[in-house]
Amino acid sequence: MKQISDFIDASGMLLTKDAIQGGVKKDDFYRFIANNHFEKASHGIYISPEVWEDESFILHQRCPQAVFSHDEALFYHELTDREPMQQTITIYSGYNTQKLKESGIKVFTVKKELLNVGKLEVKNSYGHKIPVYDLERTICDLMRSRRSFEIQDFQTAIKKYVNRPDKDLNKLMTYASLFRVEKRIRQYMEVLL
Repeated sequence: MKQISDFIDASGMLLTKDAIQGGVKKDDFYRFIANNHFEKASHGIYISPEVWEDESFILHQRCPQAVFSHDEALFYHELTDREPMQQTITIYSGYNTQKLKESGIKVFTVKKELLNVGKLEVKNSYGHKIPVYDLERTICDLMRSRRSFEIQDFQTAIKKYVNRPDKDLNKLMTYASLFRVEKRIRQYMEVLL
């Protein structure tokens, strides 16, 4: 049988569900948590006292349907130099976002059928996989929510996207029509390309 310490990942995080599914008894699990001074980061998520908390992965575990978007996606795709001041996610309309907003998370909503458009997984700096929107979806979100961005950040992100060799203008226009920002994106692309 595996030891409880075998379920601690490289970032010092221990998930209750992994240990229990791996055959660890709950009493043994909670005794291990107490004896090793693990801190509860969120429901079912504990971290070693020697490590930094991976807030993005914890949020992903807390709300697995959500996708990191807007400021977060701009940062992951290197379309901005500034690390986001608060975590930003997109979730489907109708999801109860009250607790997320109360904990300081910026939440955007979309129709359920549009939630996974452009979704991909990236490894964050802690080595965990988290869902983030791709470049083209991020540009569409930027256009849709342009009033919530500073004009300088908005323009920098658009210019950096246009100069990227891995941009996909066909995909961008496909997404743009889905999110009804086709005319606006076409105007920007005609000026910058």
